[in-house]
Amino acid sequence: MSADADCDADAAERRLRAEVGDHGLFRWLDLDFAVLEPGRVAMTIPFDEKFANLASGTMHGGITATLIDTVSGFALRSTFERPETTFLTTTDLNVRYVRPARGDVRAVGEVVRAGRSMGVTEATVTSTAPDGTEKTVATGGTTYRLFRGEGDE
Repeated sequence: MSADADCDADAAERRLRAEVGDHGLFRWLDLDFAVLEPGRVAMTIPFDEKFANLASGTMHGGITATLIDTVSGFALRSTFERPETTFLTTTDLNVRYVRPARGDVRAVGEVVRAGRSMGVTEATVTSTAPDGTEKTVATGGTTYRLFRGEGDE
């Protein structure tokens, strides 16, 4: 990879990281990147009482679904030459809840396919179980309609 390509990749990563910091919902969730690589992104949300189900005190499934959609979208956008000029919209989101999350959650999203107009991802969400082990709490995937910007064909 050339020095110019390295600089472009670094700039794209900085822009994606800045989007998370500038976005109201993402700030409210305290969402953060753990990994940001082309085609693979991991993000975390720390457990907070405001995200808990009333009856059980476990993380609300809507937070988990939002995390799957978000990590998947960023994984897909990380494959674009110019992520700041390319937009996407979720056309399908599926979530399979495996067990309740009782602590911080971490999702890893990976691109299955990034085509001209459609993108497909898969994601896994984990959390620390009461016994201290990391357990899968949900799996899922997304399909997106891609709106590629100039220079990102």
